[in-house]
Amino acid sequence: MKNALTDEILMQVEKPARYVGNEINMVVKNPEDVDVRFAFCFPDVYEVGMSHLGMQILYYFLNRRDDTYCERSFAPWTDLESKMRENNIPMFTLETQQPLKKFDFVGFTLQYELCYTNVINMLDLAGIPIYSKDRGEDDPIIICGGSCAYNPEPLADFADVFYLGEGEALYDEIIEMYKANKKAGKSRAEFLESLLELDGLYIPKFYDVGYKENGQISYFRPNHPKAREVIKKVIVTDMENVFYPEKQLVPLIEVVHDRVTLELFRGCIRGCRFCQAGFIYRPVREKTAGRLLEQAKELVKNSGHDEISLISLSTSDFTCFPELADGLLDEFREKSVNISLPSLRIDSFSLDLMKKIQEVRKSSLTFAAEAGTQRLRDVINKNLTEDDILKGCKLAFDGGWEKVKLYFMLGLPTETEEDLKGIGALADKIVEKYFEIPKEQRPRPVTVNASASCFVPKPFTPFQWDAQDTYEEFGRKAQIAKNSVTRKQVRFTYHNTKMSSLEGVMARGDRKIASVIYKAWENGCRYDGWTDKFCWEGWVKAFEDSGIDPVFYANRVRGYDEILPWDHISVGVSRKFLMEEREKAVKGITTPNCREKCSNCGAMAFGGGVCYEHNVQI
Repeated sequence: MKNALTDEILMQVEKPARYVGNEINMVVKNPEDVDVRFAFCFPDVYEVGMSHLGMQILYYFLNRRDDTYCERSFAPWTDLESKMRENNIPMFTLETQQPLKKFDFVGFTLQYELCYTNVINMLDLAGIPIYSKDRGEDDPIIICGGSCAYNPEPLADFADVFYLGEGEALYDEIIEMYKANKKAGKSRAEFLESLLELDGLYIPKFYDVGYKENGQISYFRPNHPKAREVIKKVIVTDMENVFYPEKQLVPLIEVVHDRVTLELFRGCIRGCRFCQAGFIYRPVREKTAGRLLEQAKELVKNSGHDEISLISLSTSDFTCFPELADGLLDEFREKSVNISLPSLRIDSFSLDLMKKIQEVRKSSLTFAAEAGTQRLRDVINKNLTEDDILKGCKLAFDGGWEKVKLYFMLGLPTETEEDLKGIGALADKIVEKYFEIPKEQRPRPVTVNASASCFVPKPFTPFQWDAQDTYEEFGRKAQIAKNSVTRKQVRFTYHNTKMSSLEGVMARGDRKIASVIYKAWENGCRYDGWTDKFCWEGWVKAFEDSGIDPVFYANRVRGYDEILPWDHISVGVSRKFLMEEREKAVKGITTPNCREKCSNCGAMAFGGGVCYEHNVQI
């Protein structure tokens, strides 16, 4: 196999191992022996993409088929991009080093709105027409999935298909249909038309959108008789037997998460009102501890990693967690394999477990408090009290921990100055808990790192109708929170406010936003999620040149009767439920989690998971 890049070019770029492939467990096939070639593209740097579990699953899921070769492509860093453009080197895959243009499918996973210019950039580098309307018979089918695909409209002009749901549910069927289409000598357009038979797929060209004079959507309707009025996401209901790779790609350089990844369950029972993942991934579907232990053994054996990371939206809610934790410790303690825990609810079991795992070095404990006061935590349905946090910290301090991380949000709906000052007050109270320990029993000085992100209203959450603060307002609020900290042991940081503002526009954008993304890319915007690469001026100019006001998308309240850009998509959770949750938020009324009581959100329609654990009757 010949590298797409010469040794001379590789020697001139940062981390050449990003681009050469040949990692441990890479799948090798002869492209001539397969019917379908699928390029899985991650619109960010290699180290980020290789840490993404969805890529690992889909890579091996597609490659388990003899008729399909799934290869990978990652966004080139800016140094390589300039070399590729200078030398007319097209965007390529790592496995065969061949151009993306040769593939049947080019799939992008959309995990973050600020990666959208990288999608455009990769298409352009590949020599694939950026706008779907300009593609012909020799061009690949561009398919986008991932969490951001649930509002597909900002990229609707660029993608041929949006996949809404979990990859294992539908990709086999799509590939069979593609092969049949090819064998029958049918066109690209006929294949796209045939996909209208399936749920979970949104094909923008088969839908028209109109606008009122005030910029709001006046109608959104199918323009093809087979196109569905509403596209429902597709999911896997049997997590116990769903495909999961026995091995994972092992990168040759350090990546963000360099370890075996064990997926405990999908979905979340909590219903935090700001959290998109908590609504779009419902219902909760678990694996058994026995199955997870089997998978852990296989993955460690086949990868050589010395760390296992437990992945889910809320690991403490895994019903078999004690059994799994004990099983992993028994299996791997003597083999020098570490168990990496995400943030847990801090109770005596969790602390006992963490003591066993972190016998040598105690890492910091993490609390996602989200808000500084109980009032605001009730608004967002956090179901976590200040007492819970302080008791958990006291337990941890007594157990020998001295570092605490706190996560907050700025700009949450109904937020007041008192809520902002509560951030510093809570951090200070945690420090005070540490000083309740007798001086001789304090191993080191206590450290509390409080970091704040900026609230972004997301589709399919109860706050999807709410206004986002401007970046100037975020900055003002951050200063209030920072000034409320009185103890030197507390360090307060906050996220880039302009990046969060842009994320807010993209998250709730419609098709008009496509022109802004394209112009921003033309203005040199790349890697917008990277602080050192973020070019605010390029985006400001793009909005001006497109005649689009970002305030319209980010900073205004929407009415319940307004047609939202994603209203043609169903994630199972009903609009009525989201409206009820928003009204409860305004009143500070909380909703119990899914295991305490079913609130009839609509996810029962999928016929599996937590909704059916106790034969719930509504």
